[in-house]
Amino acid sequence: MTELYPNAPTGPSRRSALRAAGAGTLLLGTGLAGCRSAVSEASAGSRSESAGPRRGGTLQVAVNSDFTPALLFSQSGQSLQHRLIYNTLTRYDDRLTPKPELAESWTYADDGRSITLRLRDDVTFHNGRQFTADDVVFAVKNLQNPLRAAQLRATAEAVTGFEKRGDHELVLKLAHPVNNLFDLFEFMIISDPESVEDAVTGGKLIGTGPFRLTRWSPGSGLSLERNDHYWQPGRPYLDGVELRVIPQADALISSLRSGQSQLSFNVPGKNLGALKNDTRLRVKDYDTGGGAVYLGVNTTVAPLDDRTVRQALARAVDRDRLLEQALGGYGLASSAPWPKSSPAFSETHRTHYAHDPGKARELLRSAGVTSLRLPLLHVALPGETAIAESIQYDLEQVGVRVTLEPTDPATAQKKLISQDMPALWAAGHGFAQVQPSTLAVSAYPFNEAKNTSRYRSARYTEVVREAWTKREQTPAAVNALHESISRILLDEAFIIDLVVRGQVQVSAAGLHGATLNKFSYLDLDNAYLV
Repeated sequence: MTELYPNAPTGPSRRSALRAAGAGTLLLGTGLAGCRSAVSEASAGSRSESAGPRRGGTLQVAVNSDFTPALLFSQSGQSLQHRLIYNTLTRYDDRLTPKPELAESWTYADDGRSITLRLRDDVTFHNGRQFTADDVVFAVKNLQNPLRAAQLRATAEAVTGFEKRGDHELVLKLAHPVNNLFDLFEFMIISDPESVEDAVTGGKLIGTGPFRLTRWSPGSGLSLERNDHYWQPGRPYLDGVELRVIPQADALISSLRSGQSQLSFNVPGKNLGALKNDTRLRVKDYDTGGGAVYLGVNTTVAPLDDRTVRQALARAVDRDRLLEQALGGYGLASSAPWPKSSPAFSETHRTHYAHDPGKARELLRSAGVTSLRLPLLHVALPGETAIAESIQYDLEQVGVRVTLEPTDPATAQKKLISQDMPALWAAGHGFAQVQPSTLAVSAYPFNEAKNTSRYRSARYTEVVREAWTKREQTPAAVNALHESISRILLDEAFIIDLVVRGQVQVSAAGLHGATLNKFSYLDLDNAYLV
């Protein structure tokens, strides 16, 4: 038995199984150290923090859009609450090394065609039922279900067999090796099989997580209370969490400044500069690259079916101006989707499309385009509207007239999944922060088999599949595959990346221990208020 990918950063040591180093408190404590860097921290509250964690209190989290039950098993802007209610099998540290959560340890087969999971035996669901291997089997099969909007379905579908060895040991058998299995394990929430159909309608959300759902008020938000039977001893510290929907930017910022809310990830970028000097608040940038701003292009709409036109649009957008004016300087202007932490990152790719309106106009003329009017869909929230307006301005400087089409977040996500976008859209994507193959296999905008842009290429499919499934690869071979994927994305420009950015957290100075996983699920196991 051995690890699946000896050269990949996710793999355990060869011929060894990873085990949790002690109790659950230590296990999840490691997650707090990674995945973020402090951009600005107020000194207020530091003396209280040194006194140690305090129990009690209800955390008020301001969100700009409501929970969408139909998207429960996907990753989107409505996924913040996932890790509050549910656990996952594993969790990455900042080096993309998987750490135990509900899976205590694991062992790969030498051929990479199976993995044996040893599961915690002290975990119960909110309804009192014990967590067993059957729940992992269900979780995988649930993501294989085409009725679920799940980005990592391709990886779930690679699991073709299950062998239970008692209630807390399970062998997953794979159709072929995959190098992003731990992406699946951190993405896949473990839900109660008996209530899952109620969950996707918002009726019951039953997991094993630190908080229990007490109420969902559509349009207003979620109310959660402490799970007194949580498997981590003494956790969580908080009595409860309220996720309150505040779509108006001014009202959201006011709630933070007044103390009515203690946490938000939805402050528009242009407002962050003013808040980071407020001693009552802290601003932190989760620099995992868990998100990116992009311009999407429907390649079935003429003349966008011509990649020369798409390349012209890529050169027309001033990424640096967008970053500073619409995002408050938080992020990394980039033509490629990869954060600096990704093994696929390249400075050459990042700067591939320099802002060059003259070159953009020249490319349009060479494609026979003298005037062009196109719709651009965007989410009707202040931050997203600012991004769309910035893109609109830049495109108009090269003769492309853009009509903005605002919509709500849930509708935008559904259109993204169903490939029902207009000619252009401005949005954000994730999945570049984990294994590079995951972006092209699983993210809706990039999926090699079925993407929102309706772009298809035999070469793209070939390269992506090789990067995803080939087991034995030298570092040079891995780098070459990453280079090939990046080159196709840049040349074909069906997704035009603009800025790589993580989540920017604004919190009260008295809140400590809040963090995010690689898929931007909020983790409050160790959070407390002072």
